[in-house]
Amino acid sequence: MALSYKSGPTNGLDGRLILYYLLLVTLGWMTIFSTSYNPDAIHTFSFSLPYVRQLIWIGTSLVFAIVIFLLDGKLIQHSSYVMYILCLLLVLSTFFLGSKINGATSWIKIGGFSIQPTEFMKLATAMTLAKFFSEGKTSFQKRQKWLIAFAIILIPAITILLQQDTGSALVFFSFIVLFYREGMTGGLFILGAVAIFLFVFTLLTNEIYAIALLIFILVIAWIIDRKDKKKVIRDIIAFAVAVAFIAAVNIGYNHVLQPHQRQRIDTLLGKTVDPKGADFNLIQSKIAIGSGGFLGKGYLNGTQTKLNFVPEQSTDFIFCAIGEEWGFFGSMVLFSLFLMLVIRILRLSEKQRNPYVRYYGYGIAGIIAFHFFINIGMTIGLVPIIGIPLPFISYGGSSLWAFTMMLAIFIKLNDN
Repeated sequence: MALSYKSGPTNGLDGRLILYYLLLVTLGWMTIFSTSYNPDAIHTFSFSLPYVRQLIWIGTSLVFAIVIFLLDGKLIQHSSYVMYILCLLLVLSTFFLGSKINGATSWIKIGGFSIQPTEFMKLATAMTLAKFFSEGKTSFQKRQKWLIAFAIILIPAITILLQQDTGSALVFFSFIVLFYREGMTGGLFILGAVAIFLFVFTLLTNEIYAIALLIFILVIAWIIDRKDKKKVIRDIIAFAVAVAFIAAVNIGYNHVLQPHQRQRIDTLLGKTVDPKGADFNLIQSKIAIGSGGFLGKGYLNGTQTKLNFVPEQSTDFIFCAIGEEWGFFGSMVLFSLFLMLVIRILRLSEKQRNPYVRYYGYGIAGIIAFHFFINIGMTIGLVPIIGIPLPFISYGGSSLWAFTMMLAIFIKLNDN
């Protein structure tokens, strides 16, 4: 299993993916060290220090990767459904055994460790969708196939949402990338864009104005389609579905989301201004990133980081430390590494003769890209703060283990 930089399957373990992984993990550990570094303190190899714990997570992740490289690729594929069921049971167990951390009951404490099953559920779902699509069940009609595929992602997503872990639940929408590769029509993308518009419009105004807008659109559609009975019926059905969606948005916003989540959405939409409360995290994040300038303040020299102005600076807001210490240039290096990683996965996926590997590659590429863009977006105010880690960079064992296994499985299967 020699390292290789060739791009096709059966060429050995892909050296580029391994290189990108090692660079990202190293950058992550250096940043975690920086966020917890105190020049006046005596530093020892203590497990209480975040950068020491992360070093242990990195070491165990590498062990997991090596074990995966030694496994039979067919065994990995055949275990997809079993992996899905086991991870789903683990997620469900948090309702009875889980501990609440940052408002979400999605952690299981084992001794002095905490494991987040939702991170592994993403991996299991990617494997299961790849297995399902690659089997090519000709007995399934097209509609049945998509219903089953959506059920595979909705079951864990809804379960995780009930744990009040909205950020992790939203990650499952990243499988839209895989669905597009499998042949999902562009009409569903348009439908998604319309749903996003109605969601934002409803929150900016209220459900009465949103329904009034739909009535206006329905009248125009009736004027255009009034001579075609089928189109009129289609328009009425679309109107009814849209009204139901608006009602669901209203119920979800007022009764499902937590108060701090509603505050974050209101802040993003400009409905409220609370610099000492809901806006504090975002304001401090922007100050830290902006203060880095082009080249940054230098490693270990981030004042916003050292003075703990930015909350969760080694986990959800770790990009702030990178932006402050490494500046715009360092941020672009990080962007480039993630972009090259995702593009490499997609290119290798397209070269696969094994459909399972192709679908799996698209699935994990979507997960990594979603995590990256949402995490960066929430630190600069483009999306609400929903609390998801930056892959390979953020502090935490569950996240690093899951993403390492995710990438290692693809590298292994690409080698077969």
